[in-house]
Amino acid sequence: MPPGWRIAEREATPESRYLGRRAFVRAAAALGLVGTVGGCTQYMVGQRPDGGTLDVGWTGDSDAPPPPPPPTGDTWEMQHAGLYPVARNATFSVPERPVTPEDKATTYNNFYEFTSSKTYVKEKVELDKFTTRPWTVVTSGLVETPQVLEFDELVRKLPLEERLYRFRCVEAWAMTVPWSGFVLSELIKLAKPLSSARYVRFVTANKPIEMTGIFGCPECPFPYHEAMRMDEAMNELTFVATGIYGKALPRQNGAPLRLVIPWKYGFKGAKSLFRLDFLDKQPATFWPRLSPGEYDFLANVDPDVPHPRWSQAREMLIDDGNYVDTMKYNGYGQYVASLYG
Repeated sequence: MPPGWRIAEREATPESRYLGRRAFVRAAAALGLVGTVGGCTQYMVGQRPDGGTLDVGWTGDSDAPPPPPPPTGDTWEMQHAGLYPVARNATFSVPERPVTPEDKATTYNNFYEFTSSKTYVKEKVELDKFTTRPWTVVTSGLVETPQVLEFDELVRKLPLEERLYRFRCVEAWAMTVPWSGFVLSELIKLAKPLSSARYVRFVTANKPIEMTGIFGCPECPFPYHEAMRMDEAMNELTFVATGIYGKALPRQNGAPLRLVIPWKYGFKGAKSLFRLDFLDKQPATFWPRLSPGEYDFLANVDPDVPHPRWSQAREMLIDDGNYVDTMKYNGYGQYVASLYG
């Protein structure tokens, strides 16, 4: 029997029928139903244009560089088409299941800054005219010197490779995807964190004019923010994807760059990454703030730990709708189990 969270295509579910996982829509229309709101500033409450402290219970941001101007110009896909495909790292393979077809993986996505409908995200990023150029990545907090890194230069400076990873959503669906990009540890080395940094917070783009789903959820602490322990972030599996299926990453999948953490549930993988903050204390993160009884900080894939409203023992492959057994750490225990021993 399919889990109760599944919805029909192109539907945004009303509050009365939408349960815990989407708790943030309690006081708003479902994300993605709001088109435009006149007179709204480009920056939401909680993200100051001067780059100062974000009003979401965070610390250590006062010396951060200002955010970049609104992106203009050609799309990320056009500018970086020549970078792909890249060589596949054969170490990372998924022999027990086929690669998910590209048209499935690029049309079934969670991206609440646009809409709550997984099958409508691709169309919604077009309607919202979401731009991904120019793009910079800010590093701040406990670092030698805060930096603003030009992504056009960054993606050509770091070694790119392709990795085939299992992807497991907390909603109990899964896919197998060939991501292109670089290991996060390479970016962290460029950031030069201090020895006192024990956590990395990842802050995503916050452009309500181009991500109009943000207007539909005044309760939500946008920009989307996630975090990891430093030892997790430096693990060889933790990946920054800039491409998929031998092409530049499309906007609905988190362009121009997103995190891919294959042993954790998908909500840990921040999309359209804008900022890395290095901290000495564990920060609050988006979903545990909204529904602390359903989501935890680590969010490791574990078939023996059910979600409060459904089992995590099995997962649906979006390729064909068939169900398979969930593997602990999503099958990556040899790389990460020692982190939690």
